[in-house]
Amino acid sequence: MRTTARLLTRGLPTHGLFGLGARLRTAGAIALTCLALAACTGEQFQKGYIMPPGALEQIPIGASQDQVLIVMGTPSTVATLDGEVFYYISQRAERPVAFMNQKMVDQRVVAIYFDKNRQVRRLANYGLKDGKIFDFVSRTTPTSGQELSYLTPLFKLLSFN
Repeated sequence: MRTTARLLTRGLPTHGLFGLGARLRTAGAIALTCLALAACTGEQFQKGYIMPPGALEQIPIGASQDQVLIVMGTPSTVATLDGEVFYYISQRAERPVAFMNQKMVDQRVVAIYFDKNRQVRRLANYGLKDGKIFDFVSRTTPTSGQELSYLTPLFKLLSFN
């Protein structure tokens, strides 16, 4: 009888490192490690103005300043460059692993230009492309003038965050 019991349990230790309790503890430790590593995965951060989906499409050329305020809300800053300009400033950053520094992914300045009658004259969505300020609406790079002299410090200020 003892020989039969020994043959049936041969190769299957019933205690020590490979016991059921040890297996459960190992599985629990692995699960906790995976959970801790999952908590360290990347994060995204949005700072400044968050543009509603389709907002720029709702603002036609010639729209009033009040219509712009209804659709876009209060601007981040206002300037007067041959008429008034509303600037909506935003940044998006990512951190690949918790406790690491954030990396700037995108920075945008949406500019809405008004004429003397407070009607929309032009829309621009400025961002950085190849290290230069680029308008994603007109697909052009501003080259000089008051507009560029106002936008350049804004982007330099944003890049320090």
